[in-house]
Amino acid sequence: MTLEELMNAPAPASQWVLDRDCQETGLDPEDIRAEMLRRIGEMRDSIQRGLQSEARSITGMVGWNAKGLWDAPDVLNAPLIRRVQAYAMAVNEENARMGRIVAAPTAGSAGTIPGALLGVADHLGIPDEKLVDPMILAAGVGKAISKRMFISGAAGGCQAEIGSSAAMAAAAVTELLGGTPRAAVHAASLALMNTIGLVCDPVGGYVEVPCVSRNAFYAVHAVSAAQLALAQLESFIPPDEVLGAMASVGRMMPAALRETADGGLAQTPTGLAVTARMEGKDDSDLPGGMVELPMA
Repeated sequence: MTLEELMNAPAPASQWVLDRDCQETGLDPEDIRAEMLRRIGEMRDSIQRGLQSEARSITGMVGWNAKGLWDAPDVLNAPLIRRVQAYAMAVNEENARMGRIVAAPTAGSAGTIPGALLGVADHLGIPDEKLVDPMILAAGVGKAISKRMFISGAAGGCQAEIGSSAAMAAAAVTELLGGTPRAAVHAASLALMNTIGLVCDPVGGYVEVPCVSRNAFYAVHAVSAAQLALAQLESFIPPDEVLGAMASVGRMMPAALRETADGGLAQTPTGLAVTARMEGKDDSDLPGGMVELPMA
């Protein structure tokens, strides 16, 4: 499956994905729909738990962010943005607390799809049953991406995880709001092209900082991509070429920036201190972290 094939599929795109999957697996389409609805329920449960809890993660770096945002005054009077961000962080903080989540496509990027898709649906009063087809389309986009590169931060940086989840979410939101297969795929492309080069630098190797807030940002990113595509804006670079560029950048990315905690935020003085404490080491004699080069 390629993004071009998906883009040129008859509407709705989700039905084309479902038909292809049933042909490949022999599964009954209603069983797939039922399983997808169950997973939407799991996403909703993780959102609700996350919005109500201030329990800290094992490292203590996160755990209160989603509830704090959800309970705070909406100073921008932008309820959709706040909902999308809070939902996304709720799921990822549940992951950091070792709660039950749906990896979509990975645990580190698990908040982006529920943040964007369920956030938009709740904002507009759309029931969960209407989210099944968009979720099937999201899975199809994820499958198309996975054919070109591994969907993991260790393989291609955070662009491979959060970029993929943002693309999947953007396509899902676009179909939910009546977009064509072409619009859905271009939404995915727009989301993906604007994550190219994003490094994976979790502090201490834990999927907490910057991962929790990163899901909040990229859930909104996915909604923005959907809005552009629904207004008939398209990616200038064809979607499969965008995917190829992301894969190429991922292969060129040094290992230190691919989920090893050897670069980026993980190597700041604070990041190193947290890592030392988690490993039971004395952090008083740690090196100063990354060296900033003088500006020319």
